Amino acid sequence: MKILPATHPREFARLDSTEVRSRFLVEGLFDADRVTWVNSLDDRLLLGGVTLAGAPCPVTAPAELGGQALCARRELAVVPLSGPVTVTTDGTDHRLDPLDVLYVGLGTGEISLDGTGRVYLVSAPAHQHCPTAVADREKAHATELGEQERANRRTIRRHIHTDGVASANLVLGVTTLHPGSVWNTMPPHTHLRRTEVYLYTGLGEDDHVVHLAGPPEDTRPIIVADDQAVISPGWSIHSGAGTRAYSFIWAMAGENQDYADMDAVAVASLR
Repeated sequence: MKILPATHPREFARLDSTEVRSRFLVEGLFDADRVTWVNSLDDRLLLGGVTLAGAPCPVTAPAELGGQALCARRELAVVPLSGPVTVTTDGTDHRLDPLDVLYVGLGTGEISLDGTGRVYLVSAPAHQHCPTAVADREKAHATELGEQERANRRTIRRHIHTDGVASANLVLGVTTLHPGSVWNTMPPHTHLRRTEVYLYTGLGEDDHVVHLAGPPEDTRPIIVADDQAVISPGWSIHSGAGTRAYSFIWAMAGENQDYADMDAVAVASLR
């Protein structure tokens, strides 16, 4: 398992493009028939992925976690990027279509995946048990934001949050840009009380997103391809523009689950 240590914002200013990518960009998650894990020590978010090929695939804890099961001390979100996928938790089957979300609670023992296509996994430490539950894409809390004139019309679906599927620590949803829109999270923000990860999907092979990261006064671009993720510590903005419309799965963990807890950054102050 790749482990990504926390980075001080002053150190960020001294990193070149290769070092920025190695610290904050997560790529190569979706190997065939084997879960790949990356552990960000910012709020100890665990990111995983696998490409299923029609055979059951167990979801087990990496040895570095030192636990008997992945959810012995953690909670988990399962998001098929393509599918359908069946997730079995302690003998109970949960069928998911693409961009549905399954929340798996603390204390769950055996977890396995079956089906075809790519599956994204996000796990955070948990201090209390919440029931395992499906957050259906079509039933999720949805909000439309942005303007076509600003190329940022988008639909934000919240799946795991205080008014949806309950969790101990994790917050997760999916934002989908409308055709002709390319910007996300602009004007930008930070939130020192939690880490956020964007996994970009739906881009296609020849399209990319220019993701802006870093302190507002000293940002850097990260060029992101389809099915790659960017980790944003609490001090970093997380915003971007693509060469076409796309979706991204946003996941957060930290001190609270308040979706609106963010510190706005004026566009004119960005550097």
